[in-house]
Amino acid sequence: MSDDPIEIFGELFQRAAASCAEPEAMVLATIDADGRPSARFVLLKAFDQRGFVFYTNLDSRKARALRANPSAALCFYWPSIDKQVRIEGTVEPVSDAEADAYFATRPRDSQIGAWASTQSAVLASRNDLDLRITAARARFGDGVVSRPPFWSGFRVVPRSIEFWTREASRLHLREHYERAGDGWALTLLYP
Repeated sequence: MSDDPIEIFGELFQRAAASCAEPEAMVLATIDADGRPSARFVLLKAFDQRGFVFYTNLDSRKARALRANPSAALCFYWPSIDKQVRIEGTVEPVSDAEADAYFATRPRDSQIGAWASTQSAVLASRNDLDLRITAARARFGDGVVSRPPFWSGFRVVPRSIEFWTREASRLHLREHYERAGDGWALTLLYP
């Protein structure tokens, strides 16, 4: 194994992908402007040395919370390989070029859905959403669906990454990496 936690994450992610249905599913925890915490599953869409990327409607509850308090925690749990990964860090928006490039790879129905959904707003009935989907389909016809100006991504820039390995004895292995200058410092934590 590497001593770089991003590389370790990549190795574990590949192992999880071989045995988990959705290894990219991660819990995103935020705190809004009023100090209220919220957690929900989102999908990891990219990761590299800069951080961990996900996409959303910029008017959603999570996006509003991240603008008010640009810190977040992520948690992956992969029971098939007895691993959990916790990541904490600051949050920054991805570039328009990154968001455009990712949006272009989404299935067409997901692209249409991004235009139709006012994510996190109250929905009076499913019919209202269906009407918005129909309108979005009519707007774009058979043409290219452009990225909505209210849809983009965020990157969680990690300041700490913890790898937890399940042990039957409940004396789990916890390896905690913390940013230290240009590198990482490793400490072990009691289970």
